Amino acid sequence: MSYIKSLFATRLYHAALSDLGQAVDPSELENSCLAIAEDDEAGQAWCEENNFPGYTSYASLTDLDWRFPIFKDVIQSLDKHIAAFAQDLEFDLGDKKITLDSLWINILPFGGIHTAHIHPHSVISGTTYVAMPQGTSAIKFEDPRLPMMMAAPTHTKEAREELRSFVYAKPKVGDVLLWESWLRHEVPMNMADEDRISVSFNYSWS
Repeated sequence: MSYIKSLFATRLYHAALSDLGQAVDPSELENSCLAIAEDDEAGQAWCEENNFPGYTSYASLTDLDWRFPIFKDVIQSLDKHIAAFAQDLEFDLGDKKITLDSLWINILPFGGIHTAHIHPHSVISGTTYVAMPQGTSAIKFEDPRLPMMMAAPTHTKEAREELRSFVYAKPKVGDVLLWESWLRHEVPMNMADEDRISVSFNYSWS
């Protein structure tokens, strides 16, 4: 008797940030992100020098939880979600822990994109969503085996999600997505008139 099973699963964690930890007010978080972006001259200069669309605090700020207490609540909730995801992944952590390495703000205006990338030197990466206007971009994940498929045909449009080469996730405001840091992903062009705002993060094993 024959059978087919799936191997080498790629896991994607999707939950409301408020499911674990203290509730975070989305409006307060959005206002905090905008205030930081307005005052962060170093971040603005980095974005301009590197032709980065919109704003990111990735290269300029490492103390968001000190600047605005609401980020402490965000981090406390993220720590719990990370622990739940790490348990699902059945990691053998030994005597080390998975801890927050970096946390940064992204503000993507109309026409802005984040091209495909991975997050080296991390174990789990993710994003929590602060402002997702109508018509804004989903996040696009790429099958990590894609470069090795060579002469394989493409899948049908109706193929099951786990068989597709690209999968789009459409989170809502207040959601958090987690994935293993080696998973390539991108944000297609924001076609909404309003800014798409998110807070991204990396967790490392140390």
